[in-house]
Amino acid sequence: MEFSGSLVNKGFTIAVSGKGGVGKTGLSALLIRCLSRKGYVLAIDADPDSNLPHALGMTVRKSVGDIRETIMHAPARSPEAANKGGAFQTALHEIVEEGDNNIDLLVMGRPEGEGCYCPVNNILRQVIDAKANSYDFTVIDCEAGLEHLSRRTTRDVDLMIAVSDATWNGLLTAKRVKDLAKELVVNFSEVMLIANKVTDETRPGLERMVQENGLEITAYVPYDPQIALADALGKPIIELPEDSPASIAVVQVCEKISERATR
Repeated sequence: MEFSGSLVNKGFTIAVSGKGGVGKTGLSALLIRCLSRKGYVLAIDADPDSNLPHALGMTVRKSVGDIRETIMHAPARSPEAANKGGAFQTALHEIVEEGDNNIDLLVMGRPEGEGCYCPVNNILRQVIDAKANSYDFTVIDCEAGLEHLSRRTTRDVDLMIAVSDATWNGLLTAKRVKDLAKELVVNFSEVMLIANKVTDETRPGLERMVQENGLEITAYVPYDPQIALADALGKPIIELPEDSPASIAVVQVCEKISERATR
């Protein structure tokens, strides 16, 4: 995809994190859909349990993990071994899936494992960062939990969205995401807490827990039976009707992000 210009000064990067099962990937897909109407979006699936491609209605041929293994094990005198940065750049261009409606997709694939600070991975991160800056928005669907923070594998981002459902465990994980980011001095310009799958019955208790723990919820995304139906039928979340409760709520979040990105 070629770009004629950017709506923001540089690529605006959003990472979406939370406990498994809180609806992180579905929310990411709806956010990507909304942002794609405002500019070009690079969607990055950083969860080893990859579900974002299906949520976006896209397919992938290879992951970053695949090309990492190929280049790391290239023969010593091969062009790939001599110029790993160039090899990554060429391979990355080939594995980014170009979709419709201003959305491209990159899947990280298998975890880095031991030695995640090795030169190969540092070069790879630099190449991905340079690629992301060609887009108006980059949305990273992080792996569930906190490991991506404790291992410092999440790149510096402009906005971290910590997603919780209407449970104490979900809220606790979202709070830990925010706290751990501060402890590890991970460079997030802003952290936004979003409550997902909220019903009229669960909202009062959730609001009480939020108040007792000194938290602030940016948005409440209601439980949407149409998402459950899409999951049951194997349909991409990105095809959710525009007037569904979750779609409407995410559009409001998207507007806040867009305003933040263009400051």
